[in-house]
Amino acid sequence: MHINKVEICGVNTSKLPVLTNKEMRSLFGRIHQGDLSAREEFIQGNLRLVLSVIQRFNNRGEHVDDLFQVGCIGLIKAIDNFDLSHNVKFSTYAVPMIIGEIRRYLRDNNSIRVSRSLRDTAYKALQVRDQLINKKSKEPNISEIAKELKIPREEVVFALDAIQDPISLFEPIYHDSGDAIFVMDQVKDEKSEDETWLEGIALREALRKLSDREKHILTLRFFEGRTQMEVADEIGISQAQVSRLEKTALKHMRKHI
Repeated sequence: MHINKVEICGVNTSKLPVLTNKEMRSLFGRIHQGDLSAREEFIQGNLRLVLSVIQRFNNRGEHVDDLFQVGCIGLIKAIDNFDLSHNVKFSTYAVPMIIGEIRRYLRDNNSIRVSRSLRDTAYKALQVRDQLINKKSKEPNISEIAKELKIPREEVVFALDAIQDPISLFEPIYHDSGDAIFVMDQVKDEKSEDETWLEGIALREALRKLSDREKHILTLRFFEGRTQMEVADEIGISQAQVSRLEKTALKHMRKHI
C-alpha cells in the first residue's frame, strides 16, 4: 500500500483544499438548505481528513484507492449525521465514522468468515454506541448498548468479539530500547508449571509399569516419531505386532495416570 502516492482515485492529494472551522459552519448552513454545490465543496475540503485516517491501515495489504473510497463513504455519512448544535468539531465527529466504515469494509472482506446475523448484531451495536456517545458525550458500556438493543449482554459481547480484526502473534506492541515486544510474548500458557510437573511424574510412573519391549516401542513411536513399520523393522517383528503391543501398552498406562 503506497500511502505517499500523490494521486489517489484520480484526486491530486497535494492540492486538496483545507477549510477553516468558520468556512465549514457556513457551508453546513447551505448544506442543510439543500445546496449540493456546498456539499461538494465541503467533501473536497475534508478529503485530507480521509487521507490522514487511511494511514492507520497502511499495514493491511489493501489497495490505497479502495481504502480512500471507503473512507469517503464514512466522510459523507458523517456530513449527513453531523449536528452543529452539539458544539463539537466536525473532525472529532467524522474521524470515528471514517474509521468505522473502513473497519467494516476490512471485516466484510476478511478471509475469516462471520455469519451475517452476527455481523448485523455487531453493526447495530456499533450504531447504538455512536448514538449514545452523541447523546451522552461519553462512551457507553456493554450493558447500556444491550439495553438499547433489547438483547442479552452476552450476545453483544459475542458479536463484537466476532468482528474484531485478527492480529499476528508477531505483531509488535511495544519497543524498549529498540527491542520489540510481540503479542506472543504476552500470551500466557494456561497450563500451570505445577500441573505440567505433576503430569510428568505420572507419565514416568506409568512407563515404569511397562515391560522393556513396551517401553522401547512407545519411546520409538512417540518420542522419536517413528512409524509402526519403522519400529517393526528395528526390533524384528511385524507391523501388526507393533500395533497390538502399542495399544496394550497405552491401555496399561491409562490405568496408572
